[in-house]
Amino acid sequence: MPFLRPGRGIRSKAALRVAAGLAAALVSQFVNAFEPFVVRDIRLDGVQRTEPGTVFGYLPVKVGELLTQDKAAAAVRALFATGFFKDVRLEVQGDVLVVLVDERPAIASVTVTGTTEFDEDTVKRALRDNGLAESRIFDRAVLERAEQELKRQYLSRGKYAVRVTSTVTPLERNRVGISLAVEEGESARISSIRIIGNKAFTEKQLLEEFKLATSGWFSWYTKSDRYAREKLSGDLEALRSFYLDRGYLEFAVDSTEVSISPDREDVNLTIGISEGGVYRVSAVRFAGQLLGRGKEFEQLMLLAPGETFSGKKLADSQKAILERLGALGYAFASVNPVPQVDRDKREVAFDVLVDPGRRVYVRRINVAGNSRTRDEVVRRELRQFEDSWYDSEKIRVSRERIGRLGYFTDVRIDSVPVAGAPDQVDLNVVVTEQASGAISVGVGFSSAEKVIFSGAINQQNFLGTGKSLGLTLNTSKLSRNISVSYTDPYYTPEGISRSFDLYTRLFNAAEQQLGDYQWRSSGVGLRYGIPYTEVDRIFFGLVVEANELKLGSNAPLRFKDYVADFGSQSAALLATVGWRRDSRDSAFAPTRGRYQNATLEFSIPALDLRYGRATYTDQWYWPVSRDYTIALNADLGHGRSFGGQPYPLFKNFYAGGIGSVRGYAQSSLGPRDPVDDIALGGQTKVIGSVEFIFPLPGTGKDRSFRSFVFFDAGNVYQQGSIDLGDLRYSFGLGLNWASPIGPLKLSVGFPINRATSDRTQRMQFQVGTGF
Repeated sequence: MPFLRPGRGIRSKAALRVAAGLAAALVSQFVNAFEPFVVRDIRLDGVQRTEPGTVFGYLPVKVGELLTQDKAAAAVRALFATGFFKDVRLEVQGDVLVVLVDERPAIASVTVTGTTEFDEDTVKRALRDNGLAESRIFDRAVLERAEQELKRQYLSRGKYAVRVTSTVTPLERNRVGISLAVEEGESARISSIRIIGNKAFTEKQLLEEFKLATSGWFSWYTKSDRYAREKLSGDLEALRSFYLDRGYLEFAVDSTEVSISPDREDVNLTIGISEGGVYRVSAVRFAGQLLGRGKEFEQLMLLAPGETFSGKKLADSQKAILERLGALGYAFASVNPVPQVDRDKREVAFDVLVDPGRRVYVRRINVAGNSRTRDEVVRRELRQFEDSWYDSEKIRVSRERIGRLGYFTDVRIDSVPVAGAPDQVDLNVVVTEQASGAISVGVGFSSAEKVIFSGAINQQNFLGTGKSLGLTLNTSKLSRNISVSYTDPYYTPEGISRSFDLYTRLFNAAEQQLGDYQWRSSGVGLRYGIPYTEVDRIFFGLVVEANELKLGSNAPLRFKDYVADFGSQSAALLATVGWRRDSRDSAFAPTRGRYQNATLEFSIPALDLRYGRATYTDQWYWPVSRDYTIALNADLGHGRSFGGQPYPLFKNFYAGGIGSVRGYAQSSLGPRDPVDDIALGGQTKVIGSVEFIFPLPGTGKDRSFRSFVFFDAGNVYQQGSIDLGDLRYSFGLGLNWASPIGPLKLSVGFPINRATSDRTQRMQFQVGTGF
């Protein structure tokens, strides 16, 4: 504590950290130790790292001012409060004030060892948030708090045996090195979970709502038997939702007991609950400022008199009404259902109080996080504009459009009230960029194409402009594709896109035993895309294409006849017209929405070929729950010739394999050559599939891994011979993985109605596909 030493000065020790009032009282005992005087100069002593200006800035005494006992005490307290010093002393030499300090050491390094539950960067970031980081002043109290916080994080993960040992090593120039050694120990495993107080439902039924579980066959993988406080909180919330959705309005969790074994390796959970009774809804009334939309709000209310109460329906109704108010410009509306409970009749009436608040408009839109992408690339996707009324629906559409660009891993739009302007908000569009360009060279393996060599230079967001430029090469025993493409998605400010394509493709049918022939196609194309709604776009373009057929000695007879009649080389001027609608919530891992794509390609009577091809793809995603999704897929195609010419054989459709009817060999279904017994393909394609998608056990919310079971049906047909009785069926299971080299789909399929001539292939995989 500070005291005035008779004769010359004031001194303070570390033990002085007391309240300012107490310190002043103690100092006042020595008020007569010196007479106040005018400070002619101030001199510092003992400063090594701290800037002199910092010390002078904290001193409440300046040169030329009168120094009193109270000011001296205040100076000591102010310098101690900085935390920079272990000891502070003031001395008087004539009319010169001498400030002597003993600096605390600075932290030169912080090392953490033994952490596997958290990565080292995460641990260091948490320590920094608690005041322990390199270049900061060392304080043992801060170190102790950081140790306790680190232990707390481990305890929340069920690591009750964790030990944290800190070592402080003095270094030269008044610095220290801090080392934290962590012994994590084993996570406590759940030995038992008991629920007490349940009457309407069995304990087994209730535990099905839990993600925590006792040890089982797959616990080593799912880790569901590892206790964690956050997991238990989530399970209790799921239990509460289970009861509320079934009418138990007064359900409550009375107690939660977590007992740990002496060796800290086993946990026993006991949960006490009160079910209450089942309530029915007697009435739903709206009150407050309804804006003349009472009937509309009533239609959005999912609860109806006479129904059993459902917490989910009530929450969904609240959300729907808030979204409707948000679309009208009421950004800070509140919808508060107030229950009126009649315990005797087991009924509940709700008075829904609506307070729209003040209608607001958007003053300014700020874009942040786009270090590479230009602001205009983000802003042109916005449907909410500055100086216009706030509209939550337009904000939602804007967020989805920015997310579909593929340049960002996360998109967030926050509404921020404007200080002093209750009718205004600012929107902060915060994006997290991901690498949109890549230069890659790889070697892979496909169940259909065997060894694959690939190389690509792709930039989906070229120089941050939103334009894409790419050069791609893929070659294998079956095929070789080389393409150069360029797309400007905003060729016009209205969003009309323009694309150029240059390609050459080689297909070696002999490698898949589809026939002794090779087909090469080269072309150059130009196409435009015109949006006419938020999710719809039409395309049209022209392609000049040259085709060449090379036949081997054992080529199928149909190909020999084709070459004999029309030659081995042909050219076509193709017009393309297409339509696409994409309302999926994500192109990466969709859980809801629909993707449709229809394309018509036909030759213009200017060159050799006379044919047309129409294709239609439809993918529909329906969320069964938060984690489970049903996906339906249809893939249809039909081609025919005109002008008296035959349909080009190399434009046939094929079926079988991944992306088609799984479990059958790639491109093996449909009509076969009666002489060579090879698949000929067909002019008509009919393929459909159903998938049930669910998280891969143990991956939690990581959407880059998703499992699925499937049922496929499909085949190809010659013109005029469609018979749905010839459809081939299969079922199986598989895995989707957003791998570093592209989306990968692995499936194991089992044919259901295989014909004797069909070729099967149980395990198949493919990179770069959705279905």
